[in-house]
Amino acid sequence: MKRYPLTQFKTALHRGEFLVTAEVAPPKGTNPAHMVEMAEKLKHRVHAVNITDGSRAVMRMSSMVSALLLLEQGIEPVYQVACRDRNAIGLQADLLGAHALGIRNVLALTGDPVKAGDHPKAKPVFDVESVRLLQMITKLNSGFDWTDHALTDGATDLLVGAAVDPQSGSWSGLQRRFDRKLEAGAQFFQSQLISDFDRLEKFMAEIARPAGKPVLAGIFLLKSAKNARFINRAVPGVQIPEHIIDRLEAASDPLAEGVAIAAEQVQMAKEICQGVHLMAVKREDLIPQILDRAGIKSLAQAVLA
Repeated sequence: MKRYPLTQFKTALHRGEFLVTAEVAPPKGTNPAHMVEMAEKLKHRVHAVNITDGSRAVMRMSSMVSALLLLEQGIEPVYQVACRDRNAIGLQADLLGAHALGIRNVLALTGDPVKAGDHPKAKPVFDVESVRLLQMITKLNSGFDWTDHALTDGATDLLVGAAVDPQSGSWSGLQRRFDRKLEAGAQFFQSQLISDFDRLEKFMAEIARPAGKPVLAGIFLLKSAKNARFINRAVPGVQIPEHIIDRLEAASDPLAEGVAIAAEQVQMAKEICQGVHLMAVKREDLIPQILDRAGIKSLAQAVLA
């Protein structure tokens, strides 16, 4: 069966449009209904939907299969690929397979450590890490495998992105890592959760903007003060400001306040970088509301504007 890839994300990227992506997790089991339902609510509101690949080292359905399930519903996926679980042969095999299925957007990740997840005794692979995975995909796009053998049955045409953490403690390390990913072929960057927008502006001005590649700021839906405090404890490099936690604590409806905060952050990001990547774990249905409050039009409205 001929598969026709969706490429609105790539088209919008090359046009310099403000990019919007969001994240959904594959099911912990065989029934993808909830994942598809959440992704359907994002249709026409985001350029693409990220499918996580064993995020936090928790075993879930294959990200490639999950991406295909969305593609079959007319939802453009960003297929996340982590290096933790597969060697160079397996990674390349999956990337070739994803391309054959019509998947065109890839986010190259190293992957969270195994001990962080629900299979702490599993053996990690890490045959390559994210920079070398980017190099691998660049080679596949040029018609060669990781060991420089020709792809006699066709090259890939993948739009590949990378993760970036503007709040990294080491500024020189952040610069070095960004430059290496850029040189390896990254065409876009999605950031970790942003809580310090002054730091994001500094990162854009001094590191990212001169490179000319779009950066999508990571915006996280905080559901309560308890949720924000947990993130401060559990997520390295992230510090939700006390004034945000106080707002959530004082709110009669903390979830609604979290939506308002996320919308404000989308507006701030719009003044700084070329997109946002929205994370609303288990409440992806609220992302359209966040975008509405931030004044971000649906894709159809943007075309007509």
